[in-house]
Amino acid sequence: MECLYYFLGFLLLAARLPLDAAKRFHDVLSNERTSDYMREHNQLAGWSSDENEWNEKLYPVWKKEDPRWKNSWKGGHVQAILTSDSPALVGSTITFVVDLVFPRCQEEDVSDNIVYEKNCRNDTGPSPDLYVYSWTEEDGWGNGPNQHHHHVYPDGKPFPHHPGWKRCDFVYVFHTLGQYLQKLGRGSARVSINTANVTLGPQLMEVIVYRRHRHAYVPIAKVKDVYVVTDHVPVFVTMYQKNDRNLSDETFLRDLPIMFNVLIHDPSHFLNESAIYYKWNFGDNTGLFVSNNPTLNHTYVLNGTFSLNLTVQAAVPGPCPSPAPKPPTPTSPLSTHLKCFYPNCPASAGDSPLELRKTPDETCHINRYGYFRATLTIVDGILEVNIIQMTDVLMPAPQPDNLLMDFVVTCQGIMPTEVCTVVSDPSCQITYNTVCDPVDVNTGDSCFLTVRRAFRGSGTYCLNLTLGDDTSLALTSTLVPVPARDPASPSSMANGALVSVGCLAIFVTVITLLVYKKHKEYKYLIGNGTGIVVKGKGLNVFLNHAKAMFCPGNQEKDPLLKHQPETV
Repeated sequence: MECLYYFLGFLLLAARLPLDAAKRFHDVLSNERTSDYMREHNQLAGWSSDENEWNEKLYPVWKKEDPRWKNSWKGGHVQAILTSDSPALVGSTITFVVDLVFPRCQEEDVSDNIVYEKNCRNDTGPSPDLYVYSWTEEDGWGNGPNQHHHHVYPDGKPFPHHPGWKRCDFVYVFHTLGQYLQKLGRGSARVSINTANVTLGPQLMEVIVYRRHRHAYVPIAKVKDVYVVTDHVPVFVTMYQKNDRNLSDETFLRDLPIMFNVLIHDPSHFLNESAIYYKWNFGDNTGLFVSNNPTLNHTYVLNGTFSLNLTVQAAVPGPCPSPAPKPPTPTSPLSTHLKCFYPNCPASAGDSPLELRKTPDETCHINRYGYFRATLTIVDGILEVNIIQMTDVLMPAPQPDNLLMDFVVTCQGIMPTEVCTVVSDPSCQITYNTVCDPVDVNTGDSCFLTVRRAFRGSGTYCLNLTLGDDTSLALTSTLVPVPARDPASPSSMANGALVSVGCLAIFVTVITLLVYKKHKEYKYLIGNGTGIVVKGKGLNVFLNHAKAMFCPGNQEKDPLLKHQPETV
């Protein structure tokens, strides 16, 4: 009897050998979890179980360390990039995209052949060939009677003969949740999954890509990525405030409104027909704000730290479930809540589950909730800046290429620590110069500044002026008309007077020298004793005569007679 048991065990073991020897999809694709775990998930529409056998003869399987990967593609390695629009709200559709990145200087042409790029040089220089892979020359899609046996997927299912299927050069195998999907494609492939039957939480998607080669296929790339399915509405909030210097640090200014804008991540438009409400609590004892508008403004009037809480409620219409004696009690905060779709239904006081109520047309709502929380810091800052006066600065010796203007600036809020100006053309598009200067914060409590800037000539300029500190940045703009310098202006008249006086002084000096020369010749005609006296007094006489000729009037009022040279 014992021998019989051994014999039966041997037969059972022998019967299992072919089954164990054949590779299955989960053997090829699953490196993270066992197939027992995968089989716990519900069936995805159009997908197959990874317990099916894999045709390893037609689609060889290589391990990661296999040296054959080095020769799987001419000229280098192909990289597969897998992306998705995760996270996905349960019941919505999530889409996956695989893009192939070919080696340098290679691309896919309009005929879907892989060719070398023109005028592109790699490490080995330009290639003399046009094609990396010409699928026509590969002759993989022949029409002979014995050609159809390799027009199949790894599980043996034939290729769909849709228009243009022969131009699809790659076979993509997607694998997730213990199931797989096979797809013909070119340099990119896309698949979508309805998440109604997908277990909540993070999941793994794996993809392997084969290229066709004659009557078989060669693996060229493998890639995997994590995606998330949730029963919470994916919510993001952007916050904007005028004069806030850094929008990403969650620090804002007192007494200026903050604009909150709610963005719901719904790429498949699953919530298009849903009624969505937004419940705001800004944490400053101003109460609860409920709105159906995703944008709301709020102003904090006190400094400090505040907790912002937002709850988004989306009432998703759908069919009512079968009648039951009593709805199941939710076991976790992530449970689905059912709400009737009827105008007279009682409103909920909070986010607690509502009982199921049917309308005459047998339509119900499934409530989904999304949450956003943030901690905001409110501080003082520069609230507003104004230019109240522009003045042309008159210089004793103006330079045509350096005309000065003074700008009187006032602001509201705290005193700035820096002032910056950007001078540009009248359209404010072409920048001429940018200047920043520190501000002395000890000048007083009132914000009152005079900013002097140089302009390179007369004309109209656009001036952007900003006052800033560590947390705020206030901006104002204006057009500045810079006038040309008038020759009759006080500075020009002063310059003209100086030039006239200079010319007069030169003229007097020349006349004096001529008169002195004649007087010197005359002194030799008189005696030596009187010559010394005449030399001293005669020069003064002649100078007095010269001044009398050019400067008639009271000689005592002449500035040259006053011994004060610093006033000249």
